[in-house]
Amino acid sequence: MDIGVLLPTGTAQWGADGDPRELVAFGRQAERAGFSSLFVNDSLISPRVEALTMLAALAPATANVTLGTGALLPFLRRPIQAAQALASIDLLSGGRLTVAVGAGFPGRFGRPFYTLSEVPWERRFTRLDETVALWRALWKGETSFRGEILRFDDIPPATRPFRPGGPPIWLGGATPAALDRAGRHYDGWLPYPPDPADYAAGLAAVRNAAGGAGRRPGDVTPALFVSVWIDEDGPEAGRRALDAYARAAYGMPLEELERIQAVVTGTGGQVLAGLRRYVAAGARHLVVRLGALSLHGQRDQLDRVADLIAPLREAQPEAGLAHDGTRRVTAPSAP
Repeated sequence: MDIGVLLPTGTAQWGADGDPRELVAFGRQAERAGFSSLFVNDSLISPRVEALTMLAALAPATANVTLGTGALLPFLRRPIQAAQALASIDLLSGGRLTVAVGAGFPGRFGRPFYTLSEVPWERRFTRLDETVALWRALWKGETSFRGEILRFDDIPPATRPFRPGGPPIWLGGATPAALDRAGRHYDGWLPYPPDPADYAAGLAAVRNAAGGAGRRPGDVTPALFVSVWIDEDGPEAGRRALDAYARAAYGMPLEELERIQAVVTGTGGQVLAGLRRYVAAGARHLVVRLGALSLHGQRDQLDRVADLIAPLREAQPEAGLAHDGTRRVTAPSAP
């Protein structure tokens, strides 16, 4: 059972007096507290420290935690250059990188960013899958690639990642097509369904697709992206805090956000119970986003969630299923 945390890389999460240079220290604090992964998100919704830059800074400053994207938007980058950047981070971290990817969202959070990136919105899912296939080909030493959309010849030798074949790649999304693609082509699944029952149904579909492609269920890590706020005054106090966060980060009220994303709030015991429902549904790697609007508040919530790590890990995953989709590699201790 892995419990990770999303780093507060967005300016809305720092507060007026926040210093983004403290984010590396935040990551080291999370590692000391027992979190098994540090994730960063990738977006143009609001100003933030760029995702791969943040992971590159964390690589030499941490020792054992997985470093992940949740989720990387490959259309924002040229595909060959992105493969080099990801391989470089995997090298610098000693093989601790996990790359969750997504194709973006409909509406104002997606299509306009394709326009800014000069990438067509149409066939975005095919483009995403081909980008991942291209990365894997480059990491294996291939020098050409022929897809339906992406075609390259005479590619110079690519930077090789720390691990043969490259870091595990997860897919975000929960549409029927995404569930099928996650099972057939990806190393993990990172959705955020509001209802644990929907998570269980989605995971069953992913595993069914994996089996149909000749893969084992354990070949696909079942992860979850979930927003959390712990408040000993109870759920209503937590909802007020998360409502402020949703409005600052997304420009929408909490009641709208929680219709599309997993949200758990309340006392420590209530949050533990809420997260355990997802564990019971099959989640084996939780990526927790802390709904605080200052670095001080983020640290406070980090400590509160850290108290839940041990009881969450008491729920043992089923035998034979991988936790993070890859062998754990221990890097030298950071200075």
